[in-house]
Amino acid sequence: MNPVDIITKKRDGGEHTATELYFLVRGMVNDAIPDYQLAAWAMAVFFRGMSDAEATQLTLAMAESGDTLDLHDAVAPGVLIVDKHSSGGVGDKTTLAVGPIVAACGLPVGKMSGRGLSFSGGTIDKLESIRGWSPDLSEERFRRQLREIGLVIAGQTADLAPADKRLYALRDVTGTVPSLPLIAASIMSKKLAAGADAIVLDVKCGRGAFMEKLDDARALARLMVAIGAGAGRSVTALITGMEQPLGNAVGNALEVREAIATLHSHGPADFQALVERVSAEMLLLGDPACPSLDGARQQVQKAIGSGAAFEKLVAFVATQGGDPAQVYHPERLPSAPVQRTLVAQSSGYIHAIDAREVGLAVVEMGGGRKKKGDAIDFGVGAVCQAKVGARVSAGDPLCAVYAADEASASVALSRLGAAWRVEEGTADPLPVILDRIVGG
Repeated sequence: MNPVDIITKKRDGGEHTATELYFLVRGMVNDAIPDYQLAAWAMAVFFRGMSDAEATQLTLAMAESGDTLDLHDAVAPGVLIVDKHSSGGVGDKTTLAVGPIVAACGLPVGKMSGRGLSFSGGTIDKLESIRGWSPDLSEERFRRQLREIGLVIAGQTADLAPADKRLYALRDVTGTVPSLPLIAASIMSKKLAAGADAIVLDVKCGRGAFMEKLDDARALARLMVAIGAGAGRSVTALITGMEQPLGNAVGNALEVREAIATLHSHGPADFQALVERVSAEMLLLGDPACPSLDGARQQVQKAIGSGAAFEKLVAFVATQGGDPAQVYHPERLPSAPVQRTLVAQSSGYIHAIDAREVGLAVVEMGGGRKKKGDAIDFGVGAVCQAKVGARVSAGDPLCAVYAADEASASVALSRLGAAWRVEEGTADPLPVILDRIVGG
């Protein structure tokens, strides 16, 4: 089989066979196909697209390109392995609260998570703000913790869907990152390789997400649900708003604090609502005894109200080497020494908050990476004190800034000042859930 024939077939609008796609993926992994040919093929896919069947076969080939996990021997017979994925956004600390809730409801949660990307923070970075916590687990330890604790979050290994790593690196430097079938295959291949039977997708949409337009977010969600169905998995996708930061806190330790508050029912309204909804969707997919979404919500609220979800977080952190005292006393988490407040310059209603600018301001303060390998300051960040729809008077606080020094605090305040838009007319609060897409 010749790579040139595969490239020209897609260039001319043809549909790949499973055999062609498996050949292509094998070539990615064993270096049999050079980068320039893979890049040409990716560009052809960018312009020509893929059918659902093609995207499914590409995903399966990528999932099978390295190690695959079968975690069923680490859970009770008949129990489904349910995973969640968020496409990333500003202030998105959902996994930190959802994982303990779902595990406390009796459904094991074993996740491979990543680090921050651009203005979007990563789950591993947030958890590493807890002293001693480590994402580095052997497969045997991963399985044991899933069996004994019911909750484990580990860093992604190089042997999990290695074809995705090579293809993404090429997409990143060839302008083909926005290709919907390649995005969907990248996300879903890692979920399938990690052993998920069912997946809840949280597809972010807005200025603080990688998918800014609702139609694009719907198209991506629909394609991932179709890939899941084609691969024999149950998938539900929620499209959720990211025009403003999710919750109030943006920054690693600050987000951990907010997740802990949410497990005590004290989270910001939008974040509390999303956490409970995602948790309920996971239970609905994974627990055959769960009769309805409303019934799942009741289980979720019981796990929070009883304290079981919080105690699950404590056990999970301690088992992975973290200091449980920082979970019981989140004020002991890293905190930046300089705290300043952004205030409203005029009276009115908040009509918009540019989530991307908030995220980039936190990255600029050291709360994220500008390039691979950058160290992170876990204590810096921002906490929104007024969200879209709120009425403010001149001088009222809009956002608290936590910085390492006065200079970076001043830069952040200047940048954040342009992110809040206050006008005279009333404004409605922004919705959290924009759409829900399920398999047929």
